[in-house]
Amino acid sequence: MPFGVDEAGKGPALGSMFAAAVHCEDPTALPDGIADSKRLSPERREELAAAIREDDGIRVGVAEITPARIDDPETDMNSLAVAAHAEAIDGALEADALETAPITGLCDACDTDAERFARRVTDACTDLFADASSALEINIEARHGADDESPIVGAASVVAKVERDAHVAALADEYGPVGSGYPNDPNTREFLESYVGEYGDLPPCARESWSTCEDVLAEAQQTGLGQF
Repeated sequence: MPFGVDEAGKGPALGSMFAAAVHCEDPTALPDGIADSKRLSPERREELAAAIREDDGIRVGVAEITPARIDDPETDMNSLAVAAHAEAIDGALEADALETAPITGLCDACDTDAERFARRVTDACTDLFADASSALEINIEARHGADDESPIVGAASVVAKVERDAHVAALADEYGPVGSGYPNDPNTREFLESYVGEYGDLPPCARESWSTCEDVLAEAQQTGLGQF
């Protein structure tokens, strides 16, 4: 597979989701030790991501889906995951690559129906590339667990996770400890409660449509009413 795609940050209540696409004609050129990012230490992920980006034979594309896009009532997370994958692929492929058909790639499926996810990403890519080549043929597969089975999807997983980690670190620099951003993280919950208690509203980095954020805001408003 010349390119692989994966995402990081689909489930958190804070911050953006990221997708990364890694294009490499010869997957054996990828750094040794590539694996699903969840099985690697943060330090190892950063080392591998740096090696991937420094290799002139490897092209990387990254897409960010912000909380504002996530909270848009006109969309949903599955559609946003499709858009993120397509945008990352668009970033990884250069114009000359679009002249070579077919273009093939593998995604880690973000839908319970892997075939449906592959079709949707293919359609989204075709729309994005419409002006580049009238005869473009793009073949995309999607599989669950592809980030653990395919080195090139694993490479995309590593890049996406490093982008997400850097994003969370930047939020911590701005707001103080925010935890991982996941709903089941008590540090994230504590940050949200503290912020809402001080400012009366959710922070801009929160996914306001997430139940965790809605619950924290509702509890704070109820507490405020109880004081009168």
